[in-house]
Amino acid sequence: RSNRRSGVPSRLVSENVNDVPSPTDLPANVRRLVDEIENEIGETGLAADDIAGEVSRDGGIDDGKVEAAVREILVEIGDDPDRQGLVGTPERVHRMNTELTAGYHVDADRLINGAIFDVGYSEMVVVKDIPFYSLCEHHLLPFFGSAAVAYIPRGRVIGLSKIPRVVEMYARRLQIQERLTQQIAEFLQTRLDPQGVGVVLE
Repeated sequence: RSNRRSGVPSRLVSENVNDVPSPTDLPANVRRLVDEIENEIGETGLAADDIAGEVSRDGGIDDGKVEAAVREILVEIGDDPDRQGLVGTPERVHRMNTELTAGYHVDADRLINGAIFDVGYSEMVVVKDIPFYSLCEHHLLPFFGSAAVAYIPRGRVIGLSKIPRVVEMYARRLQIQERLTQQIAEFLQTRLDPQGVGVVLE
């Protein structure tokens, strides 16, 4: 079991977390995931047809390049992309990857939605056992685990329900664990200016 930790000192100047565009021209299944992350994870579930791969992606820009590339991969490894079990695979792979990388399209301001409050509280705030699912950028294979996020406020706190959404926003990208912990920590450091932040992934 791997264990990745990231701590951010209060003096750190973070990256701009608003450099990701709003979700425009996205397939409907990805727009739905982005909306869930920005509003409430799990508020709506994926349709059973989407999970089963029976519904085509609608909306968004689709020039077929991804599907064509997947077909080429299938040929290269020695299989027949036109056989029954693989006919729908290129489209399913395309849909899967757009969903697994939906975090690129999340608007951080919509995610927070004003849920940062001035509070005279300086005890550590901890949210544990946050499940995450991500995609390794080196081999495009999934990895998953749980996150624990903690910070010591300096007069400002964020709604607790927002922290799992921040984890989700950064997890649904091509990632490595070290960067994922750092991005979560820097997000909170930039928004809250706490005395310190810690993130552990297991």
